[in-house]
Formats: sequence, structure tokens, C-alpha cells
Amino acid sequence: MNPRTRMYLLHGGLFLITLITTTLSGAEWMFGRLFIPFEGMKPLGWDEFIAGFQFSIPFLSILTVHEFGHYFTAKANRVRVTLPYYIPMWLGIGQSIGTLGAFIRIQDYINSRRKYFDIGIAGPLAGFVLALVVLWYGFTHLPPPEFIFTIHPEYQKWGLDYGKYAYQNLPEGGAVGLGDNLLFNFFKTYVADPARVPHPYEMIHYPYVLAGYLALFFTSLNLIPIGQLDGGHILYALIGRKQFSWVAPVLFTGFAFYAGLGMFKPTDFAVLSDEAFFSELGSFALYVVFLFLAFSRISENRMTSLLITLSVVVGQLLLSWLRPDWEGYSGFMIFVFVLGRFLGIYHPETELEEPLDLKRQVLGWIALLVFVLCFSPRPFLIS
Repeated sequence: MNPRTRMYLLHGGLFLITLITTTLSGAEWMFGRLFIPFEGMKPLGWDEFIAGFQFSIPFLSILTVHEFGHYFTAKANRVRVTLPYYIPMWLGIGQSIGTLGAFIRIQDYINSRRKYFDIGIAGPLAGFVLALVVLWYGFTHLPPPEFIFTIHPEYQKWGLDYGKYAYQNLPEGGAVGLGDNLLFNFFKTYVADPARVPHPYEMIHYPYVLAGYLALFFTSLNLIPIGQLDGGHILYALIGRKQFSWVAPVLFTGFAFYAGLGMFKPTDFAVLSDEAFFSELGSFALYVVFLFLAFSRISENRMTSLLITLSVVVGQLLLSWLRPDWEGYSGFMIFVFVLGRFLGIYHPETELEEPLDLKRQVLGWIALLVFVLCFSPRPFLIS
């Protein structure tokens, strides 16, 4: 078997496995049950698996359009690039979407801002357009509100007012809801029939809505204008090396500050018993170490990285003391760590620093506007 055939089999095999795992996960979200049997829960079967394609096909279509947007633009710029590598991941115990995404490997050195811009912007914009189509379809084809009783027959005793009662006594993490962003709110408010829009904790059962929302979420992460994310490529090309070298760390610091805001509050320490105080203090120390590792590549000088870390922590504590009701979203902390420690905050330098033409500049700022429209400060609601 020649290397090219092996390569095609690898990419195709990963795609097929990912199609299966996203279908499994989609069915689990849709029906609120699992394929693996657990005591007291009827496992899902073949019919539910087939229904799961309503999630996996639109979601993987958006992901595929995104990656091939990068691929074909790279080819047009004569940059060698691989086909997409899909990353399957199905936990079997819920709380997964069946994949960690997909990526392409660029096999050439990119020597110009323009090429970085073209390759970086093509993926998220292409996927974004398809995400709009999926969301439009999902919100214009919502089933009657009574549909939720087929998933949760126990809600029937409350009727359509179930939202006032169903989530009061759930264990922590017992319900997962979709947050909000400007674009998602537009679809809920102006596109959908308001009488059919489900409670935020029940939107996970609507496959097209879930696929579209996740597409917006991942588009916003990709368009964060930091490092070698797509948004980083775009902003680097728009403003150049010199300005990006200070804008990116400022944005990263702000992102980390928001993510960890409210995780530890001075007022919480004051009401703890001695044993609980030292336990919380240990957790706080681990948080500081975690944050320092995330900031370790913001400067070549470790002392500078430490000072930035401590400044962020002190600022978070001070703001939490002044406004204890203000909280960030701790779910972003893992992404902060991956971005700061592995993906990098800064952007590779390019030989050619030519400015972008007017059309690309307009398109670049539109892409950053898309980031604003898709970004959710609290993307997922956990009861």
C-alpha cells in the first residue's frame, strides 16, 4: 500500500469514527439517556442511534466546511497542507459531543501576513455561514412545546410551566443548558416562534439547535484574537507584528482575568471553619500555580510572568471583594491554560510585512465582529 493510500485511509477512517461518536453523543443529548446500560435507566438502541444523525451530520458538516475552508485557501496560496484530522471522543457516560474537533497541518513556512490572513479567515467564515443555515432551520422547525414531555414525561404534572419547578431540587450538575450570545438570542427572539422555544436547560434535546449553538461556540473560540488561533492570524495580519506583540498579551491577560473571576472570594474565607479554611487555602494555592503555568510563556523572564500572575490574582480578589456578585466563567480556565502553555500567546513572525488591501481589511474586521456576535460570556449553564 503506497503512502498516499494510507494517508487517505487514515483521514477517512478518523472521519467515519468521528461520525459514529458524534452520532452516539448526539443521541444521548437528544434523548437524555445513554447507550451503556446503567441501573434504573433504559439504554438507547438502534433507533435512537439513527436519530442521532440529526445532530452529527449538521455539526460535522459545519466542522468539515471550516477545515476545508483552510485547506483550499492554503492550496490557492501554494502552501502545502494536510487533509483534516478528525479527533473522535465518546465518553459513554454523557457530557461529550463525540469529538475534540479537527485540524489540518500546515507543512510549509508561511512568509507573509496576507497568506496567514487568507488561510486563517477562510475556515471560520465558511463554517459560520453554514452554522447560520443550521440555526435558521433548527429554529424555524421547532416541534410543539409539548415535545419535551416525550423526553421528560415527569414534567407533564407541571404542564408547560415545568421551568418553574423541574430544576429546584436537582443535584449539582443535574441539568446542562445552552447559554446565550448576541446571534443566538437573535434567532430565539426574531426567527423562532416564541411559544415553541424551549427552556434553556432543554435546548440540548433539539439537535439542529444544539449543533448550531456549538458551531457558534467553537467559532468564537477560534476567532479569539490571540496567538495562532484563527483570530490571532487575522488580527496579526490587520495590525502587524509590532502592535500585535503587545495587544495579544493584554487580551490574554483580560481573558484569564475574566475566566477566574469569582472562583475565590475574600468573603468566603472569613466564614469558613479552620479545617475548611486550610482546605480552601490549598485550593487557592493550586489555582495560583495553575495560573502561573498558563502565564509562563507570556515573557521570557519568569519573574515577569510571576508578577503578571500575582497581579491578576490580586485584581480578581479585589474586584470580588468590591462586587461579589460579579463572576466570570471558570469553564474557560482549561482553554486559558492550553492557549497560554501550548498554543502560545504570540504569533510567528513573517518575512513579508506587507499591509493588507482594503477588501481584506474590511473582511478582517467583519470576522472580528463575528467573534463578538458568537461569543458567550457563559456558554453553558450548569445547575
